[in-house]
Amino acid sequence: MSSVTALLEQALPVLIFLVSITVVAEIAELAGVFALAGHWAARAAGGRTVLLWLLVVVLATGCTIVLSLDTTAVLLTPVVIAVARRTGVDPVPLAMTTLWLANTASLLLPVSNLSNLLALHHFSQFGGHRSYLSVAWRPALAAIVVTVLLLALLHHRRLRGRYSPAPEEPCADRPLRAMVAVVCVLLGPVFVVGVMPAVAATGAALLLLALLAVRDRQALRRIRVPWRMVLAIAALFAVVRWLGGLFLDRWLAAAVGSGNGVLDHLRIAGIGGGGANLINNLPAYLALEPAAADSPERLLALLVGVNVGPLVVLWASLATLLWRDRCVRLGVRIPLTTLAWQGALLAGLAVPVAALVI
Repeated sequence: MSSVTALLEQALPVLIFLVSITVVAEIAELAGVFALAGHWAARAAGGRTVLLWLLVVVLATGCTIVLSLDTTAVLLTPVVIAVARRTGVDPVPLAMTTLWLANTASLLLPVSNLSNLLALHHFSQFGGHRSYLSVAWRPALAAIVVTVLLLALLHHRRLRGRYSPAPEEPCADRPLRAMVAVVCVLLGPVFVVGVMPAVAATGAALLLLALLAVRDRQALRRIRVPWRMVLAIAALFAVVRWLGGLFLDRWLAAAVGSGNGVLDHLRIAGIGGGGANLINNLPAYLALEPAAADSPERLLALLVGVNVGPLVVLWASLATLLWRDRCVRLGVRIPLTTLAWQGALLAGLAVPVAALVI
C-alpha cells in the first residue's frame, strides 16, 4: 500500500499539470497568441532572415521553458512554418529550430518537461524548487547554446537574404488575445518562484476557461485534452515501477554506478540518452530514476540524458513524434536520415557539454 501511495504522490501532480498546461496552450492557440508571436517576430526582424530565425530561437526557448516542450512541438511549429510560407523563407531551419529546442531547452524549469516534474518529487529532499534551479541552470544554458550554434552552422546558407513581411492576419477577439497572452507571460515568473506547478497551471487553466466561456462559449468545444496520453503515462508509471521491483532496479543500479564526479555524470547522462533513443525518454527516466535519485547532481545528469539526448530517432521523444506529424501535415518533409545524423551530432555534443557543467 505504501508503494501505491508513493507512486500516486509522484504521478498525480504530474498528470494534473499535463492536463492543465495543455488547456492553457490550447486556449492560447485559439485566442491567436502564437500567431501574434509569429507575426511579431516576422515584423521585428525587419525583413532579415537571420534575425527572424534568432527570434524564433527566442520564442521556441521561452515557449519550451514556460509551457513545456510538447507545446513548442505541437503549437509553435505550425506557426513558424506558416510565417515561413507567408514571407518566402525556407521553413526547414525554423522547423528544425522548434524541434531541437523543444528538447534541449527543456531543462531549466521543472515545468519544461514531464521528466523534470517527476524529478522534482525527489528534489524535495535536497531543498525543493530552489535546489533544482541551482543545479539546472548551467547545463540548461549550455544545452541551449550548443543547439543554437549547431543550428547556425548547419543552416547558415539558408538563413541569408531578406524577405518582405506579410500583413497581420485578422484577430476575431483582440481583448481575449491580450488577456490570454498576459496569463501565459505571468506563468513564467510564477513557476520560477516555486509555486507548485500543478497548482499554478490549474489556476491559469481555470481562469482562461472562465475568460473563454464569457467571450466565446462555443470555442470551449475545440479544446482538446490529451486523456489518452494521461492514461498511457499512468499505465507506464505502474509497469516500470513493477518491473523495477522485480529486477530492473538492480540491473540499472549496477550499470549507472554510485559516484558523483564528472565521469559519473557523463556516464549517467550517456546511459539516459541511449535509453531514451532505444525506447523513449519517459520510460527511460522512470527506469533509471531509482539509481540516480540519491543526489541532485546525479538526478540532473539523468535529466540531461533523457531531455537533451532523444534526438536520433522519432520515437525517442513524444515531442518529436508530434513535431513530425505537424510538419508532414503542412508539407514540410525532412528525410529521416537527415534527422538522425544531425540529431546524433547534436546529442553527441550537447549531452556531454551539459553534463560537464553540472
